[in-house]
Amino acid sequence: MRLLSAILFIFLYVSDATGQIDSLKQRNDSLQGRSFLLQKVNRNGVTLPEVEIKEVTVYAHPQFPDKRDFRKYERLVSNLKRVYPYALLVRNRLFLVNEDMRNIKSDKERKVYMKKVEKDIFAEYEGDMREMTITQGRLLIKLIDRETQNTSYTLIKDYRGKLAAAFWQGIARIFGTNLKEEYDPDGDDALIESIIMEIEAGRL
Repeated sequence: MRLLSAILFIFLYVSDATGQIDSLKQRNDSLQGRSFLLQKVNRNGVTLPEVEIKEVTVYAHPQFPDKRDFRKYERLVSNLKRVYPYALLVRNRLFLVNEDMRNIKSDKERKVYMKKVEKDIFAEYEGDMREMTITQGRLLIKLIDRETQNTSYTLIKDYRGKLAAAFWQGIARIFGTNLKEEYDPDGDDALIESIIMEIEAGRL
Protein backbone atom coordinates (compact mmCIF):
# COMPACT_ATOMS: atom_id res chain seq x y z
CA MET A 1 0.00 0.00 0.00
CA ARG A 2 1.18 3.55 -0.76
CA LEU A 3 1.06 4.64 2.89
CA LEU A 4 3.55 1.99 3.97
CA SER A 5 5.79 2.74 0.99
CA ALA A 6 5.91 6.40 1.94
CA ILE A 7 6.45 5.72 5.64
CA LEU A 8 9.27 3.26 4.96
CA PHE A 9 10.84 5.77 2.59
CA ILE A 10 10.74 8.47 5.28
CA PHE A 11 12.52 6.20 7.78
CA LEU A 12 15.18 5.05 5.32
CA TYR A 13 15.65 8.29 3.41
CA VAL A 14 15.60 11.20 5.82
CA SER A 15 18.05 9.81 8.39
CA ASP A 16 20.29 12.64 9.63
CA ALA A 17 19.00 14.98 6.91
CA THR A 18 18.91 17.70 9.54
CA GLY A 19 21.84 16.44 11.60
CA GLN A 20 19.66 15.57 14.60
CA ILE A 21 20.42 11.86 14.90
CA ASP A 22 22.33 12.41 18.13
CA SER A 23 19.20 13.81 19.78
CA LEU A 24 17.40 10.48 19.42
CA LYS A 25 17.77 7.52 21.69
CA GLN A 26 19.96 4.94 19.99
CA ARG A 27 20.04 1.19 20.32
CA ASN A 28 23.50 -0.32 20.58
CA ASP A 29 23.86 -2.50 17.48
CA SER A 30 27.17 -4.03 18.55
CA LEU A 31 27.31 -7.51 19.98
CA GLN A 32 28.26 -7.66 23.60
CA GLY A 33 31.75 -8.91 24.36
CA ARG A 34 32.28 -12.41 25.67
CA SER A 35 34.89 -11.50 28.28
CA PHE A 36 33.99 -10.61 31.86
CA LEU A 37 35.73 -8.61 34.56
CA LEU A 38 35.70 -10.53 37.82
CA GLN A 39 35.14 -8.53 40.98
CA LYS A 40 36.82 -9.47 44.25
CA VAL A 41 34.13 -9.79 46.90
CA ASN A 42 34.71 -10.58 50.55
CA ARG A 43 32.08 -12.87 52.03
CA ASN A 44 32.43 -14.08 55.60
CA GLY A 45 36.15 -13.37 55.62
CA VAL A 46 36.79 -15.18 52.33
CA THR A 47 37.63 -13.20 49.18
CA LEU A 48 36.22 -14.78 46.06
CA PRO A 49 35.92 -13.67 42.43
CA GLU A 50 32.39 -12.89 41.29
CA VAL A 51 30.74 -11.81 38.06
CA GLU A 52 27.31 -10.25 37.74
CA ILE A 53 24.94 -12.36 35.67
CA LYS A 54 22.40 -10.42 33.66
CA GLU A 55 18.73 -11.09 34.14
CA VAL A 56 17.35 -13.80 31.88
CA THR A 57 13.72 -13.75 30.76
CA VAL A 58 12.09 -17.16 30.27
CA TYR A 59 9.07 -17.40 28.00
CA ALA A 60 6.67 -20.30 28.34
CA HIS A 61 5.39 -21.90 25.16
CA PRO A 62 1.87 -20.49 24.67
CA GLN A 63 -1.06 -22.83 25.10
CA PHE A 64 -4.26 -22.36 23.10
CA PRO A 65 -7.22 -24.52 24.14
CA ASP A 66 -9.34 -22.63 21.59
CA LYS A 67 -8.51 -23.37 17.95
CA ARG A 68 -9.47 -19.84 16.95
CA ASP A 69 -6.87 -18.41 19.35
CA PHE A 70 -4.26 -20.77 17.93
CA ARG A 71 -5.07 -19.65 14.39
CA LYS A 72 -4.72 -16.01 15.49
CA TYR A 73 -1.33 -16.88 17.00
CA GLU A 74 -0.24 -18.55 13.76
CA ARG A 75 -1.28 -15.47 11.76
CA LEU A 76 0.67 -13.25 14.15
CA VAL A 77 3.78 -15.43 13.73
CA SER A 78 3.40 -15.30 9.96
CA ASN A 79 2.96 -11.52 9.94
CA LEU A 80 5.93 -10.96 12.23
CA LYS A 81 8.14 -13.11 10.05
CA ARG A 82 7.10 -10.92 7.15
CA VAL A 83 7.68 -7.49 8.71
CA TYR A 84 10.47 -8.04 11.27
CA PRO A 85 13.24 -8.04 8.62
CA TYR A 86 12.05 -4.60 7.48
CA ALA A 87 12.26 -3.23 11.03
CA LEU A 88 15.87 -4.42 11.16
CA LEU A 89 16.43 -2.89 7.75
CA VAL A 90 15.19 0.49 8.99
CA ARG A 91 17.50 0.35 12.00
CA ASN A 92 20.53 -0.61 9.94
CA ARG A 93 19.81 1.84 7.13
CA LEU A 94 19.39 4.69 9.61
CA PHE A 95 22.87 3.92 10.91
CA LEU A 96 24.49 3.62 7.46
CA VAL A 97 22.93 6.75 5.99
CA ASN A 98 23.81 8.65 9.12
CA GLU A 99 27.45 7.61 8.77
CA ASP A 100 27.52 8.64 5.11
CA MET A 101 25.93 12.01 5.81
CA ARG A 102 28.52 12.83 8.44
CA ASN A 103 31.19 12.65 5.73
CA ILE A 104 29.32 14.89 3.27
CA LYS A 105 29.92 18.57 3.97
CA SER A 106 28.30 20.29 0.98
CA ASP A 107 24.53 20.82 0.91
CA LYS A 108 24.59 20.21 -2.84
CA GLU A 109 26.36 16.85 -2.40
CA ARG A 110 23.90 15.91 0.33
CA LYS A 111 20.96 16.57 -1.97
CA VAL A 112 22.54 14.46 -4.73
CA TYR A 113 23.23 11.66 -2.25
CA MET A 114 19.70 11.74 -0.81
CA LYS A 115 18.13 11.66 -4.28
CA LYS A 116 20.14 8.54 -5.05
CA VAL A 117 19.07 6.96 -1.74
CA GLU A 118 15.44 7.81 -2.52
CA LYS A 119 15.64 6.24 -5.97
CA ASP A 120 17.34 3.09 -4.70
CA ILE A 121 14.91 2.59 -1.81
CA PHE A 122 11.78 2.97 -3.90
CA ALA A 123 13.16 0.70 -6.59
CA GLU A 124 14.02 -2.00 -4.06
CA TYR A 125 11.23 -1.90 -1.48
CA GLU A 126 8.13 -0.13 -2.76
CA GLY A 127 6.72 -3.31 -4.28
CA ASP A 128 7.09 -5.16 -0.98
CA MET A 129 5.41 -2.35 0.96
CA ARG A 130 2.46 -2.22 -1.43
CA GLU A 131 1.81 -5.91 -0.79
CA MET A 132 1.65 -5.52 2.99
CA THR A 133 -1.69 -5.62 4.77
CA ILE A 134 -2.95 -3.02 7.25
CA THR A 135 -2.22 -5.47 10.08
CA GLN A 136 1.34 -5.94 8.89
CA GLY A 137 1.74 -2.17 8.64
CA ARG A 138 0.68 -1.75 12.26
CA LEU A 139 3.18 -4.38 13.35
CA LEU A 140 5.94 -2.71 11.34
CA ILE A 141 5.29 0.61 13.06
CA LYS A 142 5.51 -1.11 16.46
CA LEU A 143 8.71 -2.92 15.53
CA ILE A 144 10.34 0.25 14.22
CA ASP A 145 9.81 1.71 17.68
CA ARG A 146 11.31 -1.47 19.15
CA GLU A 147 14.43 -1.28 17.01
CA THR A 148 15.06 2.48 17.04
CA GLN A 149 13.48 3.24 20.43
CA ASN A 150 11.64 6.12 18.78
CA THR A 151 8.07 6.18 17.54
CA SER A 152 7.45 6.60 13.84
CA TYR A 153 5.86 9.98 14.57
CA THR A 154 8.96 11.16 16.44
CA LEU A 155 11.28 10.12 13.63
CA ILE A 156 9.23 11.98 11.03
CA LYS A 157 8.84 15.07 13.25
CA ASP A 158 12.54 15.30 14.03
CA TYR A 159 13.67 14.88 10.43
CA ARG A 160 10.84 16.31 8.35
CA GLY A 161 9.16 18.70 10.76
CA LYS A 162 5.85 18.89 12.63
CA LEU A 163 3.73 19.53 9.54
CA ALA A 164 5.02 16.41 7.80
CA ALA A 165 4.52 14.37 10.96
CA ALA A 166 0.96 15.66 11.34
CA PHE A 167 0.23 14.92 7.67
CA TRP A 168 1.44 11.32 7.83
CA GLN A 169 -0.30 10.80 11.17
CA GLY A 170 -3.53 11.93 9.53
CA ILE A 171 -3.03 9.50 6.64
CA ALA A 172 -2.19 6.71 9.08
CA ARG A 173 -5.36 7.41 11.06
CA ILE A 174 -7.43 6.92 7.91
CA PHE A 175 -6.04 3.38 7.74
CA GLY A 176 -6.65 2.77 11.44
CA THR A 177 -2.98 3.14 12.37
CA ASN A 178 -1.25 5.40 14.90
CA LEU A 179 2.32 6.55 14.22
CA LYS A 180 2.67 7.54 17.89
CA GLU A 181 2.09 3.98 19.08
CA GLU A 182 4.88 2.69 21.32
CA TYR A 183 6.18 -0.84 21.66
CA ASP A 184 5.45 -2.37 25.07
CA PRO A 185 7.36 -5.67 25.45
CA ASP A 186 6.25 -6.15 29.06
CA GLY A 187 2.59 -5.32 28.49
CA ASP A 188 0.38 -5.35 25.42
CA ASP A 189 3.19 -6.57 23.16
CA ALA A 190 4.53 -9.33 25.41
CA LEU A 191 3.34 -12.05 23.02
CA ILE A 192 4.97 -10.24 20.07
CA GLU A 193 8.20 -9.98 22.04
CA SER A 194 8.19 -13.71 22.85
CA ILE A 195 7.62 -14.56 19.18
CA ILE A 196 10.48 -12.31 18.09
CA MET A 197 12.74 -13.99 20.61
CA GLU A 198 11.80 -17.34 19.09
CA ILE A 199 12.44 -16.00 15.58
CA GLU A 200 15.83 -14.62 16.57
CA ALA A 201 16.72 -17.96 18.17
CA GLY A 202 15.78 -19.77 14.97
CA ARG A 203 12.98 -21.77 16.58
CA LEU A 204 10.23 -20.19 14.45
